[in-house]
Amino acid sequence: MPLFQAHDSIQSISTHMSSLPLVCVVGPTASGKSARAISLAKELHGEVISVDSRQVYRMLDIGTEKLSPEEMEGIPHHLIDIKDPRDSYSAADFVEDATRLIAEIQARGKRPILAGGTHFYFEALLYGLPETQKPDPGLRTALELLPTEELVRRIQESDPHRAERIDLQNRRRLVRSLEIIAEHGHVPLRNTENPRYEVEWVVINPEREVLRERIGIRLESAFERGLVEEVRRVREYVGDTRLNELGLEYRVIGEYLRGERSEDSLIPTLQTKLWHYARHQKAWLRKLSISS
Repeated sequence: MPLFQAHDSIQSISTHMSSLPLVCVVGPTASGKSARAISLAKELHGEVISVDSRQVYRMLDIGTEKLSPEEMEGIPHHLIDIKDPRDSYSAADFVEDATRLIAEIQARGKRPILAGGTHFYFEALLYGLPETQKPDPGLRTALELLPTEELVRRIQESDPHRAERIDLQNRRRLVRSLEIIAEHGHVPLRNTENPRYEVEWVVINPEREVLRERIGIRLESAFERGLVEEVRRVREYVGDTRLNELGLEYRVIGEYLRGERSEDSLIPTLQTKLWHYARHQKAWLRKLSISS
């Protein structure tokens, strides 16, 4: 993994592929990645590529904190609203799309600015996807019946290294990891010594209490802007099984819509779960750094 200095710093890493380094903006949820990416795109004559496994889906606007066209301030943004929420979008799909977009942006003489919280996508783009065995349909069916929390617990117990890197909101990725762990005992590691691109990392890593407050403020704003109604519409369109795969906000509010939890429990539950997710993202950021 490349080195960085924690808290909003940039450091280049060497590679052989491009004379225009990618700028990768990373940080936990609610840390301000989108605003920083726009600022950098203005400064560096760049375009933004979203590195978010859920913003690719149409209809998922409030729950994924998509920017409005006005908030984008005229900066081109890519890989947002490109898929129907009933369809799937994998890390392999992201690598294919991002690779094409990076080449197109660089051909225009502009800087690619990659920004988002799906850290596994950054790893897949820079270091490739690990080679794995074919899917196990029987095991997959059994795993898909388990709640997300149980999938996470099993990965944390059997492969802590993988648990620190995987997107804990992505049920498909959790299930796939457990398939691989069942075969190999762990998810095989990738060679991280030779990244495909030269990169300047921009790390936004607020202090714990600051981030907690930001998560709470953003969550309350989402509810005020109609998050429950958005989830209701998405649920009617995709069904409960797919809704549960679309992340914490959609899964928890789906429970409320099905009468499985009270309305009063929504914000406290989501605040707790989003904070746990942010801690997971912070752990990934720490793994990037050998020295601070």
